[in-house]
Amino acid sequence: MTTKTKPVHVAVYDTLADWETGHATAHLRSGRFHRESGSYEIVTVGLTGEPVTTAGGMRIVPDLTLDALTPQDSSLLILPGADLWDAGDDLAPYARKARAFLDAGVPVAAICGAVAGIAREGLLDDRDHTSAVVQYLEAQQGYGGAKRYQDRDAVLDGDLITAGPTEPVAFAREIFRRLDVYTPEVLDAWYRLFAKSDASAYEVLMAA
Repeated sequence: MTTKTKPVHVAVYDTLADWETGHATAHLRSGRFHRESGSYEIVTVGLTGEPVTTAGGMRIVPDLTLDALTPQDSSLLILPGADLWDAGDDLAPYARKARAFLDAGVPVAAICGAVAGIAREGLLDDRDHTSAVVQYLEAQQGYGGAKRYQDRDAVLDGDLITAGPTEPVAFAREIFRRLDVYTPEVLDAWYRLFAKSDASAYEVLMAA
């Protein structure tokens, strides 16, 4: 299995919401149905090298520490939700890293509580975005982007992808769209299969 040049980086921290990134990371890593042959290496990024425990009780040892992560060495930074995003500023360094990625033109994908984290960093004020509800973001100090809020399952605006906690499949869809891993026909079929259990989509994927 050949891999793409630059890995996809996934932030990991205690209370990480396990269900929010699996569709994206599994299909990026598999390389199946990709427009070009090859897969993405998935690299986990912790604040330190110490193990973290997800909301589902899984123990993850980070591959890399956040201070060693640079945009030029990455294809994408994924920020999952976690209870810690709403419990204080412990994860604020990830929001600052997201700013560095966006400033460098490298995409960032945030879901659930991570959207609130980057809202506090001011990264949503001038970009279309979504979340669980706009009121959740309006409660975040530093957020001034209500006029750019979109009531949609997931939103891609330039290099930023956002989604609410109940939309992991749509979140993955917009990640795939931004990285251009699937043709439009395959992307549509992938979403119809995994989000809607549309059996007719399977034939399109098998033909790919």
